[in-house]
Order: sequence, then C-alpha cells, then structure tokens
Amino acid sequence: MEPAPSEAGKVAFMGGIKATPLDRPGPGYRGRMEPPSGNHPGSRTDNRPDNGTDHRKDNRSDIRDFLVSRRAKLAPERVGLPPGRRRRVPGLRREEVAALAGVSTEWYTRLEKGHIGGVSEDVLEAVARALRLNEDERTYLLELARAARPARRRPHRRQEAAIPPSVQWMVDSMTMAPAFVRSGRLDLVASNALCRALYSPMFDSDTTGERGCANFPRYFFLDPGSRDFFVDWEEGARATVAVLRAAAGREPHDPALRELIGELSTLSTDFRTMWASHDVRIHHEGVKRLNHPEVGRLEMAFRSLDLPLPGRTAHDLTIYTAEPGTPSEDRLRLLASWSAPQAAPTEPVRPPR
Repeated sequence: MEPAPSEAGKVAFMGGIKATPLDRPGPGYRGRMEPPSGNHPGSRTDNRPDNGTDHRKDNRSDIRDFLVSRRAKLAPERVGLPPGRRRRVPGLRREEVAALAGVSTEWYTRLEKGHIGGVSEDVLEAVARALRLNEDERTYLLELARAARPARRRPHRRQEAAIPPSVQWMVDSMTMAPAFVRSGRLDLVASNALCRALYSPMFDSDTTGERGCANFPRYFFLDPGSRDFFVDWEEGARATVAVLRAAAGREPHDPALRELIGELSTLSTDFRTMWASHDVRIHHEGVKRLNHPEVGRLEMAFRSLDLPLPGRTAHDLTIYTAEPGTPSEDRLRLLASWSAPQAAPTEPVRPPR
C-alpha cells in the first residue's frame, strides 16, 4: 500500500468537488470504504439518492481542465504554426486555438472557463478539430456539453439492473475464451469460468467486495499484487483511468461513480496523477499480458463491445483470445481444462418396454 498522502494531496477532485478524506484500508480491507459520518446531501460520500443537486458548476472544472490539457499537448508545428521563442507554457495559446476554430479569443476563453452549456454542436466540432481531438475525446467533449446544459427536469440517472440470465448464458457458452461483462464503473458484473480462473488474483483480492464483484480500478490501485500480475501495469492503469474518466463525463450524476473516484483519489497517488492528465478512452481494445500464478505468462488480444441492457445501463462485453499455435494458447487451454465445470452424471435412458 502506498504512503499516506500529504494534507494537500488529501483533497481529491472529481469535477472540482473536494473529496472527504477517507481512512486508509487495513489488511482486512474488503471492497469499498465506508463513508465517514456527517454526510451531507450532494457530497461525494453521500449514499442517499441524488436529489437533483446542480452539478453544472462542478462540470465546469472538468471542461476547463480537459480543454487546457488538450491545448497544452498540441504542439504548434502540428497545426502549421512556428514554434516561437517566447512560449511560456507548452502547446498552443488560446488565441491560436480560437483562430483555428473560427471564433473570437474572448469567446474561446469563456468556453475554456467552462461556459459551454449553450454552445452549439457545430461550434464544439470546430473546437474539437482545432485541438485535434480523437474520436473518444470528441465524444467526451460533447457529453460534457450535454451535462452542462440547464436541466428542465431532474437529471435521469441510469438504473442499476440485474444482468439478464440470457447474458450470463451467452458468457458461459464461451468455454475457450475468457469473457466478462463490465459496468461503467468497471465492475465485473458477469463472467465465465475461464475469466474467473484467468483473473483469480483479482477475484481473490481484498479489494473485491463481499458480493464477489471484482473492480478493475480498485485492484489496479489498491492491491500491490496487481503490479506483478499485469506485465504492462502502467499502460493498463492509464487505460483504466481513461475509461473511468469517459464514464464520469457520460454519467456525471452517478453517486457511486463519484464515490469510487473520490476513494481512489484519496488512497492512491498514482491514481491522482493519472486522473489529472484528463486522458479519455471509450473503446478499449489491444493486447493484454499477464503473469498468471498457475500457468505463467499469457499474451492475449482483447476487444470490448457495447452491450445495451435495460434501464439505460451502460455495459460492455470484453472477450480475450490467444493467437492460435502460440504458447499462450496452450496455457489458456490448460487453464480452461482446470476451470471447466464438472458435468453432473446423467441417468441412463431406459429403452421403452
């Protein structure tokens, strides 16, 4: 576990909201931390339903920090501008982004301060092109804008819905490929036997809740063993934070998501640093390399697919596969043979008399 953060570091931000400092988890930590007493409506640690608190002011901090971070990462040479000798900060100046987007400097400055609610989508598209945003970053900017618009009625929160049995059957039918269904908070809400065997260190971790619902961010940042399990720990951790950042833009009123981000910001220096980079990832795919405690090194390709479910819940289905003919495929097959459920003996069929 990491050393306790400084007093300044104990203030975590999720859209400008100060997160109440939490006690660090001890050896018996099981899942999320319980919030301290004295919760108040609208606070990050309030477990009560969101009563329609206006989070638009908080949303402005997300907008400001995101636009400033993207501008700082864009070198003048990428947009055909001379680098110059008097640039006091990296990246483009506000007036240069404004000129590229076809708006006034005053207007763009106001936009960068978070006043985005009444801005048309066409103008936001122009700003996205000026900042050279990728598809995921562009989607995130548009979602921040939608969240900032004045609400005529109470924001509609996505409802937690049980995974339909048919989805679990589908996942279970994939006997030679680890597969799982993941929520927006990166909980593994459904998985097959091979997935549970593959991610046994995470399912057995103290960061997994009492219900047995493993959570990727908690395992990455609150279990030191994750650094040995994931070969490319930092790359995976950054991708995890980027996916969580996209979920926060999509669901700014989700209290459980806000609590998770506040908890990780308080307990993990690495998470705070990566969260502050404002990187965004929506579509997650690539190569996963693991040091499995039973079968050794595994290298697999993976891809996540959107999985629409009832109740406006956001989930995706992730499937891993090993390249045919490789040692990783042999080790995955071995793991599958160990994890395959034992079929119950069937009664012999009696011939008709």
